[in-house]
Amino acid sequence: MISRTEAKIINRFPNGTVAPPPSKSLCHRAVICAALARGDSVIRNVVLSEDIEATLQGVSALGAEWRLSDGVLRVRGGGERNADLINCVESGSTLRFLIPVAALSDKETVFKGKGRLLIRPMDAYSSVFADTETRFSHSKREIRIQGPLRGGLFSLPGDVSSQFVSGLLFALPLTDTDSEIRLESPLESRQYAEMTVDVMRRFGVEADVGNITFNVRGGQLYRPTDYTVESDYSQAAYFLGAAALGLDVKCAGLNEESRQGDKAILRILEEMGATITRDGDVVSVQAEKLLPVTVDARENPDLIPPVAALCCYCDGKSRIVNAGRLRLKESDRLRALAEELGKLGANIKETADTLVIDGTKTLKGGRADAHHDHRIAMAVALAAVRCTEEVSLVGWHNVDKSYPNFWNDFEKTAPAVREEKGVGGQG
Repeated sequence: MISRTEAKIINRFPNGTVAPPPSKSLCHRAVICAALARGDSVIRNVVLSEDIEATLQGVSALGAEWRLSDGVLRVRGGGERNADLINCVESGSTLRFLIPVAALSDKETVFKGKGRLLIRPMDAYSSVFADTETRFSHSKREIRIQGPLRGGLFSLPGDVSSQFVSGLLFALPLTDTDSEIRLESPLESRQYAEMTVDVMRRFGVEADVGNITFNVRGGQLYRPTDYTVESDYSQAAYFLGAAALGLDVKCAGLNEESRQGDKAILRILEEMGATITRDGDVVSVQAEKLLPVTVDARENPDLIPPVAALCCYCDGKSRIVNAGRLRLKESDRLRALAEELGKLGANIKETADTLVIDGTKTLKGGRADAHHDHRIAMAVALAAVRCTEEVSLVGWHNVDKSYPNFWNDFEKTAPAVREEKGVGGQG
């Protein structure tokens, strides 16, 4: 077993059918809804990544009980809170979702984390709670919140994370009065907020979605539910991308009717010239060559790492635009992608909110670093598919944050056949 401090040699690649893990985005939401329901909920198809464990520990501190066995999570919600401290580790979803939930109580809650978590933007909550009875403070060491949160009008900028909207959506149905969340500008990554509303409905709570408003009726109750988490399109993107690069790999368990915004990876691959084939929930991708694209990062920021890796092999100049928010993730993802793909031989230029990538048939390879970021580690793995020389990766274990079994799934075949025999089956 390779030590976590050693560099990993990436020389084995996926083959056959891979079942991507359950959607982390949906799982976070289902866990919180179940914790807010009074009674026992069952959530099926759960993988305990570091981020999901952070949310489970968070709802436990707020009074829920849970037990995970063989991928089935049982949550008993509605209990009395048993801790005033929540450690969100590095999970931005946990932090931003649970702050308004904790504010339902008149007891103070302290949120802590590690890495870059507490330096990520929180101005939306600072502003929205400023003129209310809810007390909120934010420093680089901790965040403090104390309610009671009451319904009313909440104005938020739309050009920040939709997680702020989702956090309010979770909590406001449990206040006594009706509420309106009003957006001061178009909401980026809107589909994530709509996903929140969809999961809430599964647990018996309604919110009305408008163009610039979300209206929430107060006095509602979450209902215990049996919920199955569908597979994750954002994680499937790395395997669908590998197929587009010529590997014989398919993805199973992908819901064609999914509300996940990252289903957009299928559209992006088609824009690159790939052919998408479905057989039930199994998706196949084939491409003779990949065409350059321009991709707007505002709606699907989590797709940018795999898309950037693919753009390295597009036949021409690709652009990833409106990507400034990626600088505020677990790493500065624009800089990390430019640096690490560049180390492998990519012709990639970074501006304030853009990546410009001039594609080529192959990259050389070399030593890369994950920047303590799970998605950078996976992007390097995808880019390694067409490297002509060895690729080694420092920080390979960072995938545990969202996809603990990534390397087991990604290394499902013999070492790759390199350029002299056609990388990944393409000449």
